[in-house]
Amino acid sequence: MSTGTAGPDSYYERTGENRYKPTAYAGGAWSADEQHFSPLGGLVVHAIDRHLAGRTDGLALARISYDILGRIALDECEITVETVRPGRTIELLEASVAIGGRTVVRARAWLLASLDTSAVADSPYPPVPSPDELPRWAMDGEWGGGYISSIEVRRTPAVRRGRTTAWVSSLVGLVGGEESSALASYVALVDTANGIAVQQDPAAWMFPNVDLTIHLHRQPEGPWTGLDTTATFGPTGQGLTSSVLYDVHGPVGQAQQILTVRPQPGS
Repeated sequence: MSTGTAGPDSYYERTGENRYKPTAYAGGAWSADEQHFSPLGGLVVHAIDRHLAGRTDGLALARISYDILGRIALDECEITVETVRPGRTIELLEASVAIGGRTVVRARAWLLASLDTSAVADSPYPPVPSPDELPRWAMDGEWGGGYISSIEVRRTPAVRRGRTTAWVSSLVGLVGGEESSALASYVALVDTANGIAVQQDPAAWMFPNVDLTIHLHRQPEGPWTGLDTTATFGPTGQGLTSSVLYDVHGPVGQAQQILTVRPQPGS
């Protein structure tokens, strides 16, 4: 993903110290007048980075969990960040996103100490094909919205519904005229997972996620976000999208999204 892209080639423009206006590229897949959560998730990390600016304690974000409290309108938002549990080796932050005076997202982020554990580093997850090995997938053939138009997706051929591996990269920056960290840019693409391994036709079924939780065992590097994703629908209206997260060097963590599954009106 590019960083610091100026002008309209970004998901957001800063309008105040803690305020951001979404561009058309932040438009949602379920509704044109809503924000897609993926870039907003990255924007929250960008705000956390600003909150931590100047720190030299070496703490790294190891988990961030988002609760989506309601409709996220394609309108100016305000993000506030506070330290809930300070510490030298473990710290907890909380961020909130408000639109029109109403809180629409709450997020909590655990920061953990960084030290050299390379001697015992290991992961059971196998390598996945690199972006160069996979064909481009025209995601806008199944989904609409400004966000979908802003990304490049390379995906393995689907062997069954609800299961795929994909790489996602963005063609635009996060905040106009500002540098974004590799982590913020990476996280800004993770929520795409719920649209790459669909269980059912989104014209017939709705399955928006009401949360996103990301656990990291290594800080990811861009510009590609890798998603080895499985989507499961239960029999009583709930679903789960689970992803092993990759960068081009290997696995970096996992993500989970709980879904509310229901028929589209009139279907």
